[in-house]
Amino acid sequence: MDAPNRSTLWGRILIDELAKGGLEAACVAPGSRSTPLTVAAAAHPDIDVYSHLDERSASFFALGRARRTGEATALICTSGTAAANFHPAVMEADQARVPMLVLTADRPRELRDSGANQTVDQPSLYGDAVRWDAELPNPEPDERKVRSLRTTVARALAETGGVDPGPVHLNCPFRKPLEPIDVPGDIPESFADTLAGRGRPGAFVETAAGTRSLKDEQSQSLATALETAERPVIVAGPADPVSLSTLDPAHVVSVAESVGAPILADPLSDVRFGNHVDDGSSKKYVCGGYDGYIDAMAAPDVVVRFGASPTSKPLRHFLRDSEARQFLVDPAGAWREATFTATDLLAASPGAVFSNLLERIDPETNADTDWIEQFRDAEREHWRLLEEARTDEALEAEPFEGSVLATVFQRAPDPATVFVSNSMPIRDADRFARPRSAEFTVLANRGASGIDGITSTALGAGSAGDEPLVLVTGDLAFYHDSNGLLAVERCDVDATIVVLDNDGGGIFHKLPIEDFEPPFTAQFKTPHGLEFDSLAEFYGLEFDRVSPVDFADAYADSLEREGTQVLSVEFDSETNHRTRESLEQRVRDAVGGVGTDSV
Repeated sequence: MDAPNRSTLWGRILIDELAKGGLEAACVAPGSRSTPLTVAAAAHPDIDVYSHLDERSASFFALGRARRTGEATALICTSGTAAANFHPAVMEADQARVPMLVLTADRPRELRDSGANQTVDQPSLYGDAVRWDAELPNPEPDERKVRSLRTTVARALAETGGVDPGPVHLNCPFRKPLEPIDVPGDIPESFADTLAGRGRPGAFVETAAGTRSLKDEQSQSLATALETAERPVIVAGPADPVSLSTLDPAHVVSVAESVGAPILADPLSDVRFGNHVDDGSSKKYVCGGYDGYIDAMAAPDVVVRFGASPTSKPLRHFLRDSEARQFLVDPAGAWREATFTATDLLAASPGAVFSNLLERIDPETNADTDWIEQFRDAEREHWRLLEEARTDEALEAEPFEGSVLATVFQRAPDPATVFVSNSMPIRDADRFARPRSAEFTVLANRGASGIDGITSTALGAGSAGDEPLVLVTGDLAFYHDSNGLLAVERCDVDATIVVLDNDGGGIFHKLPIEDFEPPFTAQFKTPHGLEFDSLAEFYGLEFDRVSPVDFADAYADSLEREGTQVLSVEFDSETNHRTRESLEQRVRDAVGGVGTDSV
């Protein structure tokens, strides 16, 4: 590989090896020390480069793209605090099992601990939040060192995937000159013809990743437990990108039909929506309204769980309080169950587990039981009462944010990517997004569950596909990541952005601190009084302030238009919570303790 100097050579080889390993995209923040990496990435024909002025926005954009594709996106930044601004997204990628490759440029080692400008201790900067980290040697046209470089880079990219995908960090020191300036004699003329210089046709080291499956006796034990259960339940929790690509939701439905088990499908599970969902009430196994009625149901006797911990707190408590045998399926064999009530940990791919169950369970085992009918009845009551609460008259009297989430999912185009912010939006999506036979990719940052980087993550996800992108976010999250809106134009991503504006931290009304005034309003709810129309104008976005009654029409109009529109829907947070509580009580009263005689 030809290069005018060793730093340029190092950057070109590193980026070349990533491209040979399958990397397709990189998010780059401007800086001097990262010049060899930035120039090489921008020049490579097989890598799409997304330029961001803000490192935090860049990192969350990369997170969203990787979450949508299931493949790592690279992050490139200069030295110093730039690298620290990646940390929140790295933490989310760690907890949510999102592949990510972080490349932090650095000063050469001899400048550390010397007071040199913009020099901090960057090796192992992200602690145990990464799957692996390494520091590269200073650039040198030495054949063995370059083979080591290629091997390390190939290994790093492979480490972002596997059964436990996540972030990997390479710290990359460079000496000047950083630009592609010719330095006579810096690189031997023969170096380009060596194996180290030219590399191999594919990755320098090809890594074959396998999946975990159960032994025959373990699979049979699970099948027998489901076949003999009187009240089986399947819980589909939030999915990581690898699970999205390996699990066939239709297999989950087939197993549920065979044993008469309701599927309590988190909106982030890839099971609540899709062609496998039967919209007919007579054969419906996928449940989405359980957050509003689950504590009125009888306790299960066998539970099969996969995915991360469910969004629904009532569901988590329902499982915690049952004495059921609970099988926790996790491809990495990790413990993702904070109530500590699971009885069996199955270190296997959910896709492999359900494919195996289909071969072992008799389709007529327990196909029609009172148990599944109780859930069907509860589902019907839940959605009926929700529709009553969403009439124009009801919304005029008692507007609530859940009606917006219900409309977003009910009227979203098929297919679509829907990204939902933390705090109240994801909780309302969990309760009010009705299962639908539509190909939705529903995403949220539920690893560390912060409100930072929401807009950037959504736009990153949108950059990875051609389908419409809808972002539903709270006002504080929208404000918090306002820098991320620059990516709409710079990265050519269009979206419908729905802002639920309740003037502050409305979720705190769900906590006991609500009863303590002061300090509730000033220190927890923290009303901001901001008007977001000027923010939208600043970034060249269309803005529309709509009432809850008019939201459905405004939303439909935005989906038909080109460009990005911000739809701001205003609510009073206290009224919203009282309405939500009232609807919850009406659902419980309607369900009336369904199934308690079966305990």
